[in-house]
Parts: sequence; C-alpha cells; structure tokens
Amino acid sequence: MGPSGTVRRVGKVHDVPHASNPPAPPVRPVEAVLFDFHGTLAQVEDALAWVLAAAAACGAELDRGRATILADRLTTAGRAGGPLPHRIPPHLAEHWADRDLYAHSHRAAYTGLAASVPTDVEGLADALYERLLVPDGWVPYPDAEPTLRKLHEAGVKVAVVSNIAFDVRPLFAAWGMDGLVDAFALSYEVGRIKPDPAIFWRACGMLGVEAERALMVGDTPADAGAVKAGCAAYIVPAADAGKPNGLSAVLSLALPGQA
Repeated sequence: MGPSGTVRRVGKVHDVPHASNPPAPPVRPVEAVLFDFHGTLAQVEDALAWVLAAAAACGAELDRGRATILADRLTTAGRAGGPLPHRIPPHLAEHWADRDLYAHSHRAAYTGLAASVPTDVEGLADALYERLLVPDGWVPYPDAEPTLRKLHEAGVKVAVVSNIAFDVRPLFAAWGMDGLVDAFALSYEVGRIKPDPAIFWRACGMLGVEAERALMVGDTPADAGAVKAGCAAYIVPAADAGKPNGLSAVLSLALPGQA
C-alpha cells in the first residue's frame, strides 16, 4: 500500500495533493466507486463506550476506571475493529483464519478472544460481540453520508466491498444511507476475501461496470489490492470514531470539475 492519500493504477502510483490542490482524476472516467466499510465509511465505537454498553446489557454497572482498564485489556486481546491481536490461542486458530468467510467463525473468534480476559461480568463476551451487530456500535465518518449522496446524485454507482462476516445493510438503513449504496459485496456472501481480485470483480459485476472504470476506496493494503483487478485505488487514513478521514477527497477523483 502506498502512503495515505495515494491513487494507484495498474503500473503507476500518483501522489495526491492536499484539498487545496485537488488530485488528478483517473485516466478513464469513473462510473462506479467501491468503498471499504470499516475504517473507510465507519468506525467502531470508542472502546470505553463499547465496554460500558455491553456491561449494561448484562445488568452490570462498571465505574469508569474499571471499565477503562477492561477496555484496554479487551482491545489488546483482540477486538473486531481494533488492532490485530499479538497472539491467537491455538483453539481459536481455525476460526480466526475463517473469520471473514463464516459468521460462526467470526463470532467464535472474537467472543473467544474476549473471553480470554478475566471479568466477573457474566455474558460479557457475547454482549461485546452483539455491539458489533447494531448501529449504535458504529460511528459513520462525518464525510461518509455527504460523499455517498453526491456520488448518488451525480449518477455514479456505489458498492460497499468489505471483509466481514455479518450483514451491514441494516446499519446503512438505520443511518439513512441504504438508498445511497447500489450493491454490497461482503466476503462472507461472496466467498472471497480482499485482496483477492474476485471480490472486486464481483462488486463491479453487481454494478454492471468494467473494473477499469471503477475506483476502490479503502484504508488497508487489502483495499489497494484492487489494482490487480484492474481498478484504480485511493487510500484514506483510518481515523478515530467521529473524526474526519479525508473521504470527501474522493469526489475530486470521481467527479472532476463538480466536487
């Protein structure tokens, strides 16, 4: 993956200037934009809020100090949407490897990691996982809705392409953004994981566009792997929940002269 704020095309890497000097659009007109979900359009809720909400669902009220320590330990052990764990317990290795392909493996991997952290809150591991499945467990980035809306209004097709093992459509519906996304290519439904070109091809097929006319927007090397499928790729920096991540710069690429 190139540095944050780069556009990748097959055989070329172009530096993207700051917003005061908009980036040059891809050589061919963009007919579709493919967006990663986590770290690109939305971020998981703050770790402290995550633990407090999950504990409350279990009927437990934690003081802030205790919850903070627990949140740090759970994040280190391995939280969906957090940094990768340093160690995967052997009994979870198979589920970890398959976590983005099968819903049961995703749940087993992350509840198993959470259960490795000692706590006297009964049922906490499952409650923590349930937060991942509801809209309140996520925070859309500030530029997400405006960016999707402008693309939609301009007639540019949009797909969400995510390595994920649960349905994010209800989240978009709750946020009022479901009408701004034309297709969802989710790894557990497609059976392919980014950077496998097949998942990008599937997304393009859903939208009815050629890969060479699609722009993939994400925050990881797996997203940049779209260049192997023939797409252009734009990498944004993942930001904390609620903080701008520069997503609106995509409009200068997809809608030159209109953004």
